[in-house]
Amino acid sequence: MADSGSEEIAVIGNTDLTPSESENNLKNTMVEKGTSLLKMMEISVAEAEKRTGKNAVNMQETYTVYLIETRPVDAASEGTNPVPDSLWRRYSEFELLRNYLLVTYPFSVVPPLPEKRAEFVWHKLSADNMDPDFVERRRVGLENFLLRVASHPDLSSDKIFYSFLTEENGWKETVFETGFQAKADSRLKALNATFRVKNPDKRFAEMKHYGDELQSVISQLLRVRARAADRLYGVYKVHGNYGRVFRYAASVDDILEEEEHYADQLKEYLFYADALRAVCRKHELTQYELEMAAQDLTSKKQQREELATGTIRTFSLKGMTSKLFGQETPEQREAKVKMLETQIEEGEELVKERNTECEEFVKSAWVDIERFKEQKDHDLREALISYAIMQISMCKKGIQVWNNAKECFSKM
Repeated sequence: MADSGSEEIAVIGNTDLTPSESENNLKNTMVEKGTSLLKMMEISVAEAEKRTGKNAVNMQETYTVYLIETRPVDAASEGTNPVPDSLWRRYSEFELLRNYLLVTYPFSVVPPLPEKRAEFVWHKLSADNMDPDFVERRRVGLENFLLRVASHPDLSSDKIFYSFLTEENGWKETVFETGFQAKADSRLKALNATFRVKNPDKRFAEMKHYGDELQSVISQLLRVRARAADRLYGVYKVHGNYGRVFRYAASVDDILEEEEHYADQLKEYLFYADALRAVCRKHELTQYELEMAAQDLTSKKQQREELATGTIRTFSLKGMTSKLFGQETPEQREAKVKMLETQIEEGEELVKERNTECEEFVKSAWVDIERFKEQKDHDLREALISYAIMQISMCKKGIQVWNNAKECFSKM
C-alpha cells in the first residue's frame, strides 16, 4: 500500500517474549473462537517517526515507523505495570495481514486500513503522506485497525493475527505458507459472476446497493466539509486583521484540526463500504459457482438420457457428427453411459458441496453484516453528535466575539 520511497514500518508488541504465566495463558487461549483479544491484551500505537534506509533495489528512501505496544491485561489488573513488549512491522505487512484476512474470512466485513494518501483535504491541509499531521492521523488509524480486528468475534482468534502481534521473525513466511494467495479471487472472475449469476440473493443485492449509497453519501459529506473548512478558514483569517477583539480567529486552526478527527472517522466508514461490498461480491461468486455446477449436472443428465433413448433434443456438435458419420456402436454408447454415470455422481456431490458452502456463507455473512450495521450506526451517531456539539460550541464563541466587538464599537 505504501509507495516506494515512503513505505511505512510499525512496531507491534510481543507478549510472547517473557516467560510469565499470564502470557503463556494468553497464548494458549488466543485460538479459541469468539474470544476477543482485547480482553487479554492491551494494544496501542504509541508514536511515529521518520527514518531513512535502503530499499530492495539499494536506493535511499524515507519512510515512517510506528511504535505499537502491547501488554497483558492481567498485569494491569494485578496492579503491576510491566514494560510493554514491542516488535517492528512494516506498513506493507499490515496490508499483507488484511489481504490474508479478506481471503480467509470472506464472510466478514474486514476493518479497513487508514487511507494511503490524504483525501478530501482543504487547502491548508497537506496531502503529503510524510506530513507530520497526516502521519499522526495515520498512527491513530493503524491503532484503530488493530483494535477493530482484535475485538472482532472471528478475526481476533486467528492464529496468523496473533503471530503478527507476537512473532518478530518468520511471520511473512508463515502467512505465505497458508497459501491464501492461491485462494484469492481475481477481479475478472468476480466481475464475471456479478453479470452472469441468474438467481442473486435479494438481501445481498440490496446490501451491495446500500454499500454504494453509503460510500456516495459519505464522500459527498466529506467534500462539503472540506469546502466549508476552506471558507471558514478564510473568514476567520480576514477577521483576524480587524484587531485584537477578533483574537478568536487565531484558534481556527485548532478547531479545524479537531474537525479533521471527525472527518477521519467518516473516512473509516467510507473504506468500510468497500469491505461490505466485497462480502456481497463473494456471495455472488459463491452463488454463481453453485449455478454453474447445477447447470453442468443438468447437461450431463440430458446427455445420458439422449444416449439411452437415441434422441438428441437440442442442436449440438455431437448430433451433427452422428448424422455425418453414422451412429455409435452399442459398445461405444455403453462406455459413454458409464462415464456419464460417474460424472453425474461427481456432479451431484459437487452441487451438494456448493449448496452447503453457499448456505454456510449466507449464514455467517449475515451475522457479521448485522454486527457491522450495529457498529456503524453507533459509531456514526456518536461522531456526528460530537461534531454537531463542537460546531455549536464554536458558534457560541463566535457570537461572543461579535458581542464583544459590538460593545467595543458602541464605546467609540
